[in-house]
Amino acid sequence: MQMFFSGQWQDKSDTIDVVNPFNGEVIDTVPRGTAADVDAALATLAEGARIMKKMSAWDRCQILRKAAAIMERREEELGRLISTEEGKILAEGNLEASRAREVIEVSAEEARRITGEMVPLDAAPGAAGKLGFTLRVPCGIVAAITPFNFPCNLVCHKIGPAIAGGNAVLIKPASDTPLSALKLTEIMLEAGLPPEAIACITGPGSELGQAICEDSRVRKISFTGSFPVGENICRMAGMKKVTMELGSNSPVIIMDDADIETAVKAITSNGYANAGQTCISAQRILTSSKIHGDFLDALQPSVEALSAGDQLQAGTNVGPLVREADAERVEKWIRQAVESGARLVTGGERNGSVCEPAILADVAPEMRISCEELFGPAVALTVFDDINEAISLANHTEFGLSAGIFTQDIDRAMRFAQEVDSGNLHINWGSQWRADLMPYGGLKHSGTGKEGPKYAIREMTEEKMVVMHLK
Repeated sequence: MQMFFSGQWQDKSDTIDVVNPFNGEVIDTVPRGTAADVDAALATLAEGARIMKKMSAWDRCQILRKAAAIMERREEELGRLISTEEGKILAEGNLEASRAREVIEVSAEEARRITGEMVPLDAAPGAAGKLGFTLRVPCGIVAAITPFNFPCNLVCHKIGPAIAGGNAVLIKPASDTPLSALKLTEIMLEAGLPPEAIACITGPGSELGQAICEDSRVRKISFTGSFPVGENICRMAGMKKVTMELGSNSPVIIMDDADIETAVKAITSNGYANAGQTCISAQRILTSSKIHGDFLDALQPSVEALSAGDQLQAGTNVGPLVREADAERVEKWIRQAVESGARLVTGGERNGSVCEPAILADVAPEMRISCEELFGPAVALTVFDDINEAISLANHTEFGLSAGIFTQDIDRAMRFAQEVDSGNLHINWGSQWRADLMPYGGLKHSGTGKEGPKYAIREMTEEKMVVMHLK
């Protein structure tokens, strides 16, 4: 596929292969963009930002509605493309395509709801006769830097609110999975978005990222990815507005009064969906010493029933990791944990980029598989004695994106909600659940700012205070 900037689709002599993670087959090529391409794109996007600023909320809404309708017609095509380039099973690819369409639909709705507020200035001393209100205005150019693991939905979580808020948008997709973002660009143009108002540049993040983040024409950066990269982007960004959706090693607490059947269902889903390559995957499973054995006995056959392999084949539950190097890393971390005293209950074998779903028990909090983000199909079980220890273990991390607890005790549930340091908290479900319209974001090293169209639009617009001095 070609990349799009300066109002046209463009090729380059230097290209990047896009491969199927399962078998390494090349499915397409994309241009290897450069810093010069970013500069040219931003020159056009500056004009696009002026066009978008003048566009009515109604017109922005209609563009997004039409885009959603096109996405609905092409949902099966998008789902298969997502699965082919990223490695998730077809059911998950189709679900992502459906969710992405919903994000664009909600963004269209929110485009019509951008409001300011009246400010009661005459409540201040000496302010009689003053009338105040706020206006929300577009940022200008929004840079959307997106990861490989949700190559369609997470792009929509950035471009939908950006367009709804009246901005131009520059997309920098992950080099492993750029095709979904390019298809979305094609769809937005077909829906009537001015060509000056969108660009999608493919290429290495090391070169393109710096060119994007340091350019003063970019006012807002929305990034999803790892903490080290996010921290570096913040350093380069300077005074720009930033939203950082970063990593996690999500804890799920299984109390002694948990519904074990429901907990097993959740962990089997949350720990291994998308081969564990989800920011809110259930990774640290904290189990009460009173029911640890029963929970593990129930979890093991549920996980062993998962079939790992070719993501495009019916019957596969867990596809490959996006790169074989990532599968090798997961295998290495599992081996290191076992060498440090953890017990491999099941799984852990690797065949190319495919890792068998694994369960590790007797995991100490300081082990790498517990204290860092695994991003692979394995869960790490650690035992606790009471709710105090469970909360302490849950907070024993630099991350804070999502957490879950299973309990029938309302007091325990509320202690969890109040005391666990996490941006998303789930009671009687695991850590991996998200409605695309809800505010979504992390604490600590898991990021700053919120996604979800309504909340992202706030991040992608700026507030002006107007004071009328009446006679």
